[in-house]
Amino acid sequence: MGKEIVAMILAGGRGTRLKELTAKVAKPAVHFGGKYRIIDFPLSNCANSGIDIVGVLTQYESVLLGTYVGAGTKWGLDGANSLAAILPARERDEVGATWYAGTADAIYQNLDFLDRYDPEYVLILSGDHIYKMEYDQMLEAHKQRGADATIAVLNVSLKEASRFGIMNAHDDGTIYEFEEKPEHPKSTLASMGIYIFTYKQLRKYLVADAKDKDSKHDFGMNIIPAMLNDNKKLYAWEFDGYWKDVGTVDSLWEANMDLLKDKDLDLYNIKKDWKIYTEDTLGKPQIIGEKADVKNSLVTQGCMVNGTVEGSVLFNNVNVGEGAKVVDSVLMPGVLVEEGAEIYKAIIDENVVVKAGTVINSEAKEVELVSDNSR
Repeated sequence: MGKEIVAMILAGGRGTRLKELTAKVAKPAVHFGGKYRIIDFPLSNCANSGIDIVGVLTQYESVLLGTYVGAGTKWGLDGANSLAAILPARERDEVGATWYAGTADAIYQNLDFLDRYDPEYVLILSGDHIYKMEYDQMLEAHKQRGADATIAVLNVSLKEASRFGIMNAHDDGTIYEFEEKPEHPKSTLASMGIYIFTYKQLRKYLVADAKDKDSKHDFGMNIIPAMLNDNKKLYAWEFDGYWKDVGTVDSLWEANMDLLKDKDLDLYNIKKDWKIYTEDTLGKPQIIGEKADVKNSLVTQGCMVNGTVEGSVLFNNVNVGEGAKVVDSVLMPGVLVEEGAEIYKAIIDENVVVKAGTVINSEAKEVELVSDNSR
């Protein structure tokens, strides 16, 4: 008897918009929120939703990510009947073709993994989003509707809608049209890149798509439009909660800042049965309102603060020296801010030393990323 549902996390993106942060690590392995990595969120959502078979599809700079995920121990996915499996891109018939050609191709290349578990449903996820979601609720809606595909959507503003894939749906949630980044959007239901497919249907479309040499082998551009053209049952499932794509330096900074003010992204006082699991089980970041020279900041255990910190997120083993000032910034693990240095609206990468007296981004108009010791 096969599994009811298997999850597949697309974690192979190159992450070039995160600049130097992804020069040596895959985007889903980038640090977030004091003690987490981005991949912790979809993996924890799976564990909390009772999904116990998860494939993590890797590609660029995948060694650290693969080591980090391991067998899924951190998320309780390493039992007798549970697993988090690393699924790297494999060589194909074409010379030098070792990368996934698109999101749909990534799943197609791993049909043997899915066939092994013979699931009734497949959940497709991205590895670079920050959110908490109960996938089992989405699955229940999928089953009740007898859907071929259910797509999680978020209501965005009309101004933002042209940045997303937009689902145009009837009042009952039935999707009748999909538009990729429309110039004049007809609705504000933005695709979150989270899909549940009935596996038998998905498998047929993936096999057909793989044979199409003109296809981009992408869910949004190819698989979903093909299913709509065939009048398959596609439904929009509205998500009401915090969600952010942290694929740029600005959005990563914004999501870290949201921890200090957005109750929907409370990672440290949430109900115990919806924990975000991670590698660091000892460090306990805490949001400090007004304490000595630390104001409205998230500071992880193991940090030493001898200067002033305001509206910032400090990861483990950060050291802020005497007379130093850190404002509206994210300091990754192991950062040393020497005496008298000042940092404004910046992300400081792992293990960077900010030399004594240095002033970074004093005008604070844009987010500045510092990823080496040249400063």
